[in-house]
Amino acid sequence: MDSPEKAASIRQWINPEERVTVDFEDEHDLNAEVIECDGQTVTLLLETAFPHYKQHLTLPLSMISVGEDKSHYTRDPDKPIHYGRLRITVHEARPQAV
Repeated sequence: MDSPEKAASIRQWINPEERVTVDFEDEHDLNAEVIECDGQTVTLLLETAFPHYKQHLTLPLSMISVGEDKSHYTRDPDKPIHYGRLRITVHEARPQAV
């Protein structure tokens, strides 16, 4: 999948009510919110072990793969329930949170 196709897939998930699944080489099945996605990067807010603290990441589209996570469902109460959500696989270790 090339960058414009990745960006189009990711943009559908820009919604503060929805979460996506993010996998890194060293951590898997993390919840995140997609904040924005342009033709080159995607910006995510990763949930952390600390309540009310989220890790803000901007990743180049060239470093990720996009797929579907069939083990979760959508959360937005204004839309019909849909089984499966976006899965973003990052081909690097997770950056340390500051």
